[in-house]
Amino acid sequence: MQIFKTTNDLKRFLDTCRDNNKTISLVPTMGGLHDGHLKLVDRAKKISDIVVVSIFVNPTQFARGEDFDDYPNTFSSDQRQLELKGVEVLFFPSREEIYPDGTQNDYKVGAIGQILCGEFRPTHFDGVAQVVKRFFEIVEPDYSVFGEKDYQQLLIIKSLVENLNFDMTIESVRTQREKDGLAMSTRNQYLSHEDRKKAPNFYLKLNALKNSILNGSTIELARMKAIDELNEEFETEYLEVLDANNLTQIETKTKEIIIISAIRFGGTRLIDNIVFGRRNV
Repeated sequence: MQIFKTTNDLKRFLDTCRDNNKTISLVPTMGGLHDGHLKLVDRAKKISDIVVVSIFVNPTQFARGEDFDDYPNTFSSDQRQLELKGVEVLFFPSREEIYPDGTQNDYKVGAIGQILCGEFRPTHFDGVAQVVKRFFEIVEPDYSVFGEKDYQQLLIIKSLVENLNFDMTIESVRTQREKDGLAMSTRNQYLSHEDRKKAPNFYLKLNALKNSILNGSTIELARMKAIDELNEEFETEYLEVLDANNLTQIETKTKEIIIISAIRFGGTRLIDNIVFGRRNV
């Protein structure tokens, strides 16, 4: 595996790959890699010849008081895992390399970035879009792979690609879970031993809401009941039942529904979602 720290060196290498008719996938990460990230790598390897994994903790998607300074730094472990997966390229740039002209952002996400997580982290998705746009410009991938756990982010990235006419395809991979159902996340390591034992109840309660809806309960009544149940153990930021295609209210034409939620628990913020077919809901 080759490790690049500068944009120019990476671009020269990737230009050579393209000259040899190689296709390129990008898997953007902030490090702290777990099996969920590695599933993204697996998908990338299946659909392209060259896989580029980036590790960059992006300052512009963190607000003051969030965990930018404390975000896990596990570079040596990350490097070993990527080498075992046969990744061709690891891109590990500095802040100055990504933002040589400063962090002023000329791309705004719009309304979809102001709901759900965006209501509680109002600058977050503009920062995500900013850094992903920058990586797309540097790598010029044929594909980029994202996880469905960050579902709102996934839709925002798809919109960015369409709005800016990037000649590439966004691929998504299902949320990867621990054996007890908890969605894999780098931030899970923030949980205390006791909190980790309770955390799977988040997913269990979302599943119970799904089953209630599929069994004929009124969506709004079922949602409110689920919020009450979540609040018995967690601090619920939001819990919504929406059209999975665009995160808007469910209509007659809705084909897939998403239950999407964020909670705070023992000082840690967790997100999760479940997507399912409508079945005459």
